[in-house]
Amino acid sequence: MKKQVRWGVIGAAGIADRRTIPEGILQASNARLVAVTDVNSARGRAVADKHRVPFCATDRELIGREDVDAVYLATPNVFHAPQAIAAMRKGKHVLCEKPLALAVREAEAMMREARRARVKLACGYMMRFHAAHRKIAELVGKGALGKMSLGRAQLTCWYPPIKGAWRQDPRQGGGGSFMDMGSHCVDLLEMFLGRVRRVRGATARRVHAYRSEDTSVVLLEFCSGALGMVDNQFNVPDVAARNRLELYGSLGSVLCEGTIGQGPGGTVTMYRESAEGGYVAAQKRPAQGGTALKYRPINTYLAEIEDFSDAILKNRKPLATAEEALWNLKVCLAVYRAARTGRAVEVF
Repeated sequence: MKKQVRWGVIGAAGIADRRTIPEGILQASNARLVAVTDVNSARGRAVADKHRVPFCATDRELIGREDVDAVYLATPNVFHAPQAIAAMRKGKHVLCEKPLALAVREAEAMMREARRARVKLACGYMMRFHAAHRKIAELVGKGALGKMSLGRAQLTCWYPPIKGAWRQDPRQGGGGSFMDMGSHCVDLLEMFLGRVRRVRGATARRVHAYRSEDTSVVLLEFCSGALGMVDNQFNVPDVAARNRLELYGSLGSVLCEGTIGQGPGGTVTMYRESAEGGYVAAQKRPAQGGTALKYRPINTYLAEIEDFSDAILKNRKPLATAEEALWNLKVCLAVYRAARTGRAVEVF
């Protein structure tokens, strides 16, 4: 039985170079980097030289290599569907960065090809691998917070106008701050509260003069009856962006700071009552309190690559399935419809 999955990377000069290759593929015991390509050949060759692997001049050359078992796709969103389908037609497994595609029909075509070729297809929602998020999901599942009523996820950064930046062009990225960061937040809240059934949303360009939105606020209604809020901005300095996750139930809350993002850390505090109490008119809240939840940090990119590689080697489902990624895309597209129309939109 093969012990390592041989990886090729398409779109090697962005998040792949910063995170997924050095922290994920190179560190995973069940993975090995064998080739890279990038539309910017100078940057792509630099990545290849750094890791002493071949640089492929084109996507076609990379997916045609016999020593590539799986492809990590980190290109602009508009290229996800055609590149993934081309790779799967060559028998390659595909881990695609989010969103899976720009349109539902494209994502469905990707999934059909994965079934036809009998290969694995997964999406890069690496934040669900965060050790704190896994622990919180377990607590919520056991009823530690009682009946869940509300969740909030915030992911914000400073992203000024950059020439050629595809995330700033909705024709290439599908949207701005919400599509890029909010899709992660929706994925996380569904991890704790179940599937979304209805959305409302508002987007704006408040600071930056590019075509994509730099501000978004989304209201979510879950099938469980819980409510949620997701807020994302490209126009707040990184030093001011706290990236908070908040979950509230009838027995307490979990408040996180810094767990949403690319790093493995962050603080997690739980405030909890042992039973639902009576009404207290004074509504006194202690200045201190809460229990710091301890967890052992793990690198989310490493966990993501290990999980997908293991799914290939053992022929099982990966943690972030294409089916879940398709649903996330439907939610995101519903949010943009809601923002355009000013009305609530059902997700189906």
